[in-house]
Amino acid sequence: MAKYGKRTRAAREAFAGKENVSVEEAISLVKTSAVAKFDETVEISLCLGVDPRHADQMVRGTVSLPNGTGKTVRVAVFARGPKAEEAQAAGADIVGAEDLMEIVQSGKIEFDRCIATPDMMPIVGRLGKVLGPRNLMPNPKIGTVTMDVKAAVTAAKGGQVQFKAEKAGVVHAGIGKASFTEGKLVENLRAFVDAVQKARPAGAKGTYMKKIAISSTMGPGVTIDVPNATGND
Repeated sequence: MAKYGKRTRAAREAFAGKENVSVEEAISLVKTSAVAKFDETVEISLCLGVDPRHADQMVRGTVSLPNGTGKTVRVAVFARGPKAEEAQAAGADIVGAEDLMEIVQSGKIEFDRCIATPDMMPIVGRLGKVLGPRNLMPNPKIGTVTMDVKAAVTAAKGGQVQFKAEKAGVVHAGIGKASFTEGKLVENLRAFVDAVQKARPAGAKGTYMKKIAISSTMGPGVTIDVPNATGND
């Protein structure tokens, strides 16, 4: 049996018997349990009634959290000429074309978001095996293949979160830091859940949102009453 420290035991005891609670109570519990020496991320996990292996049941999208994520996002942009200059002016961390492709191929991936102009996709397409598994492949459906480079970089830097259902139909994301106020975390959580609700695919049948849980990076998790989180209670 695993041995837990005093703080971890206290956190687990505080969560005992707590399940399907309101959004506000869940946020309060998670903030209280975030006792690590660093500013823990508050993470959300949604179990959806979909099978992403079927194209008409894939769930993916983006949402700009009202209070940001509290995380510094490093952005890479594949662009040339004026669009490359636009990306740099907007605050992109890495900008390039073939040279950036070579950097990525070498295994040096020092960015969290990848954006590309449409004309760069023949180059970016060669990086599918590298960027795809890391969920970094630019995609027009989520606004990362675009001519409006400035808007895409600004959104990425300003707290935009990408989400995508994994094989088991689970969506994970960070919705802020434990240092955020409870009010800001509640707003971010509701905005994220709302975005996933709106991304419901045509092929989803029956119960779409089955389970919602949140935790801090190092803390235990707690389930949230789904109707309360979706505003349908």
